[in-house]
Amino acid sequence: MSTRYPFTAVVGMDDLRLALLLNAVSPAVGGVLVRGEKGTAKSTAVRALADLLPEVPVVAGCRFSCDPATPDPACPDGPHEAAAPAARAARAARMVELPVGASEDRLVGALDIERALAEGVKAFEPGLLADAHRGILYVDEVNLLHDHLIDLLLDAAAMGSSYVEREGVSVRHAARFLLVGTMNPEEGELRPQLLDRFGLTVEVAASREPEQRVEVVRRRLAYDDDPAAFAARWADEERALRDRIVAARALLPAVVLGDTALLRIAATCAAFEVDGMRADIVMARTATALAAWDGRTDVTAEDVRQAALLALPHRRRRNPFDAPGLDEDKLDETLDRFRDTDTDDDDPDPDPGPGDGGPGGGGGVPPQGEGPEAAPESTGSDEGPAPAPAPGGSGAGERAAVKAAEPFRTKMLSVPGLGEGAAGRRSRARTEHGRTTGAVRPRGTLTKLHLSATVRAAAPHQKARGRSGAGLVVRRDDLRQATREGREGNLVLFAVDASGSMAARQRMSAVKGAVLSLLLDAYQRRDKVGLITFRGRDAEVALPPTSSVDAAAARLEQLPTGGRTPLSAGLLKAHDVLRVERLRDPSRRPLLVVVTDGRATGGQDPVALAARAARLHAAEGTAAVVVDCETGPVRLGLAGDLARELGGTAVTLDELRADSIAGLVRDVQAGHATRRAA
Repeated sequence: MSTRYPFTAVVGMDDLRLALLLNAVSPAVGGVLVRGEKGTAKSTAVRALADLLPEVPVVAGCRFSCDPATPDPACPDGPHEAAAPAARAARAARMVELPVGASEDRLVGALDIERALAEGVKAFEPGLLADAHRGILYVDEVNLLHDHLIDLLLDAAAMGSSYVEREGVSVRHAARFLLVGTMNPEEGELRPQLLDRFGLTVEVAASREPEQRVEVVRRRLAYDDDPAAFAARWADEERALRDRIVAARALLPAVVLGDTALLRIAATCAAFEVDGMRADIVMARTATALAAWDGRTDVTAEDVRQAALLALPHRRRRNPFDAPGLDEDKLDETLDRFRDTDTDDDDPDPDPGPGDGGPGGGGGVPPQGEGPEAAPESTGSDEGPAPAPAPGGSGAGERAAVKAAEPFRTKMLSVPGLGEGAAGRRSRARTEHGRTTGAVRPRGTLTKLHLSATVRAAAPHQKARGRSGAGLVVRRDDLRQATREGREGNLVLFAVDASGSMAARQRMSAVKGAVLSLLLDAYQRRDKVGLITFRGRDAEVALPPTSSVDAAAARLEQLPTGGRTPLSAGLLKAHDVLRVERLRDPSRRPLLVVVTDGRATGGQDPVALAARAARLHAAEGTAAVVVDCETGPVRLGLAGDLARELGGTAVTLDELRADSIAGLVRDVQAGHATRRAA
């Protein structure tokens, strides 16, 4: 955390440094989420924090790092004798890293069910949550963490403790930690529930200044040549920084958070329409830590402003396609409302500039949407002026991109059968979590005991094993693993027709709105998504399969239309993409969503070519849905023909809506047909 890393070489690194230090001063702030592109030293900065934290007093021999002054009465290694000098020890603060692919037992700990049943002993091996107690829990690529691990993290962060329960045998221990996560938004966004658990968030990006980039390379090479000498060069500065953290911690209880500062905090959170009250609490704790870090005992307006810039950007995000950030002009106008009532003599806020009152000259909060984000609306029309043909297009007949219609809640599309892919919320699958459907002999370590199946397996052998008391004599061979059924995430590959037949402005706007709705649904169900477009003479992969629905939405918004309809090219390109993805991730089942009116033009016999391409997908068992975009009183039903060739189903834009009456009638009819067939 010293200047051994040239922070100016990364935009936002000063904010990251401050956010980490504030958490070191006051762990109650709630951790930091670091968002940024790859190669911006996110992990380097986080790992440097552990070296600056003061030593932690612990009970000697306790695997759960109990504080000698206030030991946990429920500690599995307890009970501990309070404040016994011989039982005291000290160790460096830990930074525990949670791998993305970690198992549940690795995170919360493992309970030996065999010994618990046979011997009545709670044999518990602590997990990463126990190791991180009173330290740092660091999750690199936190946005790629599996849902069931996120749920466990949420529970531990909320309660300050971890519970491990296996068939009625339970263990509880304290788990209070500083949660720090890093992520690249290009790889997908974070669930809102976990996003809100991070107290602060920071955006970082690499500098474009050559001199600063040169300094990064120079220091990295110096470290590689002699790590010990490089560390010694910055030792004095790190020692001073550590002493400042200790002094700020000691001053923190004396910091006064006045009524004016509290009003500023509440007004700011209300002005930005954040959900719940956690933002107000985090801002209050952050502003207090800022005052202590600067050696002051009073909270100023500038402290509140800086706290808002760190604590609010990720909380004002309304949906996955909103860009995080904060309108600083709106923030300043909100804080200015309390300037006249401020009683702090040392308020460092500068005098308001001539333009601070807004166009009307008032100091109130501007209407939502006012400011830089609303500038495009001043063009008068939703679509804006007609721009020139988009770059890279097919020339004559091409129309510029149109704005997507408002997204809506879609009906659930799923892959038939039972999969075994990554945990998600779309299709049925065998998973580690969900409802119990049966029992099998365990392969390796037993993780989910099927108690009744284990008892049934052990019962016939009790006499032969010499059972004499009330207990059940259980052997290793008797144990049965529970099989469970839950939901998996899929690869949803969109093939979107952007040809001239789709180019009517109203139709293409509706189509984009439908695809945007499906992308939002894919985000909520933890799917990977890909985007293929076809128009003119060929098809292209607009976005390779990724976990980032934001990227897919951005590509969709820029999609122009025009030209012929190379339907066969689009289907063949989709076949190539899915073939590669099956090799990369064979357990993730694909769902092909073709958005078209079913027309095929260009070349010799385009309809037959499209049918042959569709049958390739059907032969490999790819689940497919055709979204029929045909409109008007006279319809040819070509999309339905394509769906039959694909071995899938066809839905209209109206039937795609979850609240569609036509879709409901269709589902009821399909249910009656299924029951009659059964």
